[in-house]
This record gives sequence, structure tokens and C-alpha cells, in this order.
Amino acid sequence: MQFTDKLTLDGAIRRTADGYGVVSAKVARGGNVQLYLGSEVGMNDKATVRVYRPESEVFKKDAIASYAGVPVTINHPKNGVSAETWKDLAVGEVGDDVLRDGEFVRVPMMLRDAKAIKAVEDGKRELSMGYSAEITFADGVTPSGETFDAIMSDFKMNHVAIVDQARGGAELRIGDGADKWGAAPISTTDKETVTMTDALRTVVVDGLSVQTTDQGAQAIAKLQKDLESSAAKILSSDAAHATAIAAKDEEIGTLKAENQKLKDAAPKPADLDKLVADRAALVTTIKAIDSKIEVSGVSDSDLRRAAVKAKLGDEMVKDASDAEITGMFKAIAKDVKTADPFATVVRDGLKQADTSNSNAAHAAMVSDMSTAWMGNQSKGAA
Repeated sequence: MQFTDKLTLDGAIRRTADGYGVVSAKVARGGNVQLYLGSEVGMNDKATVRVYRPESEVFKKDAIASYAGVPVTINHPKNGVSAETWKDLAVGEVGDDVLRDGEFVRVPMMLRDAKAIKAVEDGKRELSMGYSAEITFADGVTPSGETFDAIMSDFKMNHVAIVDQARGGAELRIGDGADKWGAAPISTTDKETVTMTDALRTVVVDGLSVQTTDQGAQAIAKLQKDLESSAAKILSSDAAHATAIAAKDEEIGTLKAENQKLKDAAPKPADLDKLVADRAALVTTIKAIDSKIEVSGVSDSDLRRAAVKAKLGDEMVKDASDAEITGMFKAIAKDVKTADPFATVVRDGLKQADTSNSNAAHAAMVSDMSTAWMGNQSKGAA
């Protein structure tokens, strides 16, 4: 099937030294939907048909290659251009540097006929692509959300025509001039030929197809973008909050563990009782070895060292470690006999004791025994 498409010129025609006209144009668009009269594309039961032009077809290697070298003509020849008619119809040709420019195909052209160049420069004429393509009728929705009734494929270029401007301004319709080459897309909203539904676009919103105008589609796209931005901000805020909660939970866990360690390290009542008993036994033994040794506020290790010194002399304790002192103390303590309270009473008889400060004395003794293990330095710090 044969079709025509209007070309978009990039700036004015540039003249060469020989007077030829050089122009660059966007000649085809990929991934869009174009509207055609149903009667022009073989679907007579529909007033208009929405035809999808997939990028995979528009930019196919064979389709791109077919642009190079096609002739430029005055109007669309009824039967196109062939080797037999080229000499009579051609007023220029398309160059070889055909390339993709975003969603468009861009081609260079050389116009060689002076009258044709003048017509284009004066703005009285336009350029229109003449090509053939296959139409497959199939309903669907494009990746951008536009519905279609048919798919265009297998593009093959034949010529570029210099045509009169259409009555509706720059809109080209089928049958430029007297001879009809092919179907042209409808790009107006003429009430006589296009229904309201045909003038609308279909966009997908939250999985649902919605028909709206171009302006409506733009508004929907903006709202969707704003929603995505808001959702991203909420997710970022939630993530920051979750991170802060996790950090606080970690801090609480650390404090709980440290608190438990302190509890576990604190002496238990049974341990305190043993410390008091051991201290009392040590003090009794020390006094039995040498009653002159001062025991109040002195650590256990210092008491043992003082007892060994009193019993064995300075040389024995000089440079001796605590472990050595402990061993020597055990040796001298095993032969020491502590006083028997009962025997003392039998020997000396009962004596009236002054108990006016007994409570204070008892408390002081317990305090000394409970803290003596800490040493002088530790007690001073406390």
C-alpha cells in the first residue's frame, strides 16, 4: 500500500556554488500512531483508522537503506518513480547519509532544478515523502498507552515530492494535485471527517486505559510524575525513621548488656559474708603472729607482707611477689595458735565490758572488714 508523509525541514535551503539546493529534513517518525481515513487503508467499515508505526519497523536496516538515492519530484507521480520514468520526473535526489535522530529519520537532499528550488524557497510548495508499506489490522496499545487499529511495517521509500500546500495550512491529504499516489495521515480535527473519539488520545493510568486530549495527557503525566516524587520522598523519610529507630534500639541493647554485666560483677551477700569471715580469720592470725601490726584499713596482701616481714625479716620480703608472700605467710601461719576465748575467760575471769559504744564499734569493724580487700588506694578513691 502506498502512503505520503509531510517532511519537516530544518531551516532554509542552502545554495551550493553551482546553484543547487541542499536541505536537511526529518522524514519519518517512529513509535507514534497516525490517523487515516478507513476508506484509504482498506477498512471501509470505519470512518478513521489509528495506525501504529513501531520503532522496530521505522528504523529497520532495510527501511533506512531505502531512503538513500530516491529521486525528488514535482508532485507525487501516480505510479511512483522507476528506472523508466526517472529521467522525466526527477528534479533532485536524497543523499546517502541517512541516520536516526531521536524518534525521527533524518535525510539530506539535493534539489537540482532551479524552478523547483525557487518554489520551495518561496514557501508556496512543500516536501512530501512517497513510500509503500504493509498494513496489518490488529487492535492494541502502544508502550506509551495509545490505542491502535492497525500496524504499519516493511517501509520502502520511492520518492520525495514537491507539492502544493494543503487547504488547511500545512496539512497534507491524499491526492496532492490531480494524481493520487497514496494515503496521507490526518492531523486535523475536522468535524466532517474526524469523530471526537478519534481526536482523543488514550493513556494508561494505574493500569486503566483513559481517553483524553493532548492537554489532558500532559496534565496526567505531570500528576503521575508528582505522585512518584511524593512517594519517593515518603519512602526516603520512612527509611530515615527506620534507621533512627534501629540505632536507638542498638543503643538500648548496649546499655542493657552493660547494666547486666555490672549486676553480675557486684558481690552477692554470700560473697560478702565469706569476705568478712576470711578477713576476720586473717586479722586473728596476723595478731597472733605480731600484735603490733596495724590491721585497720590495710589490704589483705599488705597484712600478709607485714606479718612475713615481722616474722622472717626485711630481706625475705624484699622484691618478693604477692604470690611468694602468700606462700611464706601460709608457712608461718600454720604453726600459729590463735587465742581461745573460753580459756581466756577461765584464766582471767569475767570482766565488765564498756558497751556504751558497742554498736558503733561493731559497725566500724564490719566496715573495715568489708572494705579492707580494696586496699588503701581503692578506699581512698572511694
